[in-house]
Amino acid sequence: MAAMVPRPSRRRLVETRQRGWVDPHAGLDAFDFARHAPSPEISAYVDHFWVVTWADLADPYEQRIVSHPTVNMIIAQDFHRIAGVIKGGFSHAMRDSGRVLGTRFRPGGFRPFLGGPVSMLTGRFAEIDEMYGAAGAALIEQVLAEPDPVAAVGLIETFLLGLGPEEDPVAEEVAGLVAMVEGDVSMTRVDELAARSGRSVRSLQRLFHDYVGIGPKWVIRRFRLHEAAERVGQGLDLATLATELGYTDQAHLTRDFTAAVGMPPAAYARLSSRP
Repeated sequence: MAAMVPRPSRRRLVETRQRGWVDPHAGLDAFDFARHAPSPEISAYVDHFWVVTWADLADPYEQRIVSHPTVNMIIAQDFHRIAGVIKGGFSHAMRDSGRVLGTRFRPGGFRPFLGGPVSMLTGRFAEIDEMYGAAGAALIEQVLAEPDPVAAVGLIETFLLGLGPEEDPVAEEVAGLVAMVEGDVSMTRVDELAARSGRSVRSLQRLFHDYVGIGPKWVIRRFRLHEAAERVGQGLDLATLATELGYTDQAHLTRDFTAAVGMPPAAYARLSSRP
């Protein structure tokens, strides 16, 4: 008999989670979350696949997410759609048992599958079967009928490659710029990103709207909000945090934080400090 592998603690799981979950400790009690790396053939376009499963929930559970500057293709029993960049926070309610399988595209990675500016999708959802017709409808049916999430991911990869995307060096540039913003906490202004990219601010704005779906200022501010959500529970003074993240004052950070997370920083700090 194979040795039993102890399940990591909830705290350890939270450390390795995808950024953006609100109250992740409660979420890990309600559902299971897994990420799957894309195959080399699709990795120029897809960041990762994600699977959320839950079973026999006694009470409905709602998970709030502070969104990323990415496009997601999401297939579940009751919805199957492509989500553009969501400017505010959003949530998903889980009941009984179910599964959601998502494809998170790299920043700029969805443009070859759209054939136009990604800003066309910003703040909205497009039905997969409406966008891709009979092929999209067949994909939905096949994924929902496949119980094995790894096999379901394979179906999605086959579908996407069948659409014949062509690699775009500009999309690669965009993905690199977004990664730079995410990884450098000190970057708080668009002109800083423009200087490091070798582009003008205006050129950078056009590029981001075309390939990411939203402007660089929003992208910078959203990643800084992710940072704020992680650090506010550590007891850092809010005025200090606002200054470090490039906000003009504490009130401005509080407004942005509350709009995205769904509660003010003080309330989230209390939530994060629960055992």
